[in-house]
Amino acid sequence: MELHGQCAQCKIPNRICRGPGGQSPAFCSTTLYPEGLAKAAAEYTKPDIREFAYQASVQEAECYIDREASPSYRFPVKTRIQEIIEFTRKMGYQKIGLAFCGGLHQEAAIFTKILQDHGLEVVSAMCKVGGADKDTIGIQPCDKVKVGQPETMCNPIGQAEVLNEAGTEFNILMGLCVGHDSLFIKYSKPMTTVFAVKDRVLGHNPMAAIYNYHSYYERFQQDRLKDVDVQKG
Repeated sequence: MELHGQCAQCKIPNRICRGPGGQSPAFCSTTLYPEGLAKAAAEYTKPDIREFAYQASVQEAECYIDREASPSYRFPVKTRIQEIIEFTRKMGYQKIGLAFCGGLHQEAAIFTKILQDHGLEVVSAMCKVGGADKDTIGIQPCDKVKVGQPETMCNPIGQAEVLNEAGTEFNILMGLCVGHDSLFIKYSKPMTTVFAVKDRVLGHNPMAAIYNYHSYYERFQQDRLKDVDVQKG
């Protein structure tokens, strides 16, 4: 049976990926994929990629204070909003694209104001941009959110192309649906970061289901998703 990388299953404290002399299990991605990692290392030699990766690493470190303390400990002090603003400044970006879900229209307006108040130009595109009906991609009336009614499709490719045409330098995703976010990232010309992901049940905090895996979301311990399927009829 072919081995594949399983970093999420690694329980070795002194891991090879953490420093010289570290150990690795048989399913270690660091040892299983030397060709892929060599390709990655070559990408970091490209000036634009190297600069982006460098500034991202600096931004990571600057999220903590007391970094020189001994013994060391982590004391984070910056929200993701602050990180995004600081990173755009490090990269010299001025025109920022915001691709957001219509369900977060009010939040997108607040986020836009924050970015503008910090000197950034914002171009925004909502998920329904273009106004095409879901019929365009073959969605049947029974598979619409409001069954049998006209319904505008989410258009992540359209969002990406709007921001591409506007000439944004860096794009931010806010609450796009699963899959729609993937399409946006595929078609966006500039780099993209994520401010928020969609979770209709958990207030856009999907990690809450992980934190409650052994209690309120124990149904995920087995294939019980059918128990929460919406019944049609």
